Amino acid sequence: MIKLLFVCHGNICRSPMAEYVMKDMVSKAGLEHMFHIESAATSTDEIGNPVYPPARRKLAEHGISCGGHAARQLKKRDYDDFDMLIGMDEANIRNMRRMCGGGDKISMLLDYTDMPGSVADPWYTGDFEATWQDVNRGCKGLLAAILESKRNK
Repeated sequence: MIKLLFVCHGNICRSPMAEYVMKDMVSKAGLEHMFHIESAATSTDEIGNPVYPPARRKLAEHGISCGGHAARQLKKRDYDDFDMLIGMDEANIRNMRRMCGGGDKISMLLDYTDMPGSVADPWYTGDFEATWQDVNRGCKGLLAAILESKRNK
């Protein structure tokens, strides 16, 4: 089982979008049995809160449900419990390393695309479409990289 943890600042926009997009992708590919997917925050700002309504609406536009989500904070033991911890931007990566220690399990989502960088933060821009595009592209690239790695073993 491959355990993925998507991480952003509050765990109400970008990381849950990535969590539910990836769950949808692996489900459509018939690979649910291969994956355990969650998301978390580096801050305590939104602990217990559901997915932010505009992010929830953007997922729903694509037929993806995110019901039952409650924001949680990243824990040091997550580094041991998950195979990959995937941040959305450089600030997330810095905080993830500070909270969990360094290590090769930490990466940025768009590193798995041909356009590395930060996933657009809709909390500040209000542009949930740009975030959707980044998350969708990043999850496709990440899934392809994981499956390629499995084929080469």
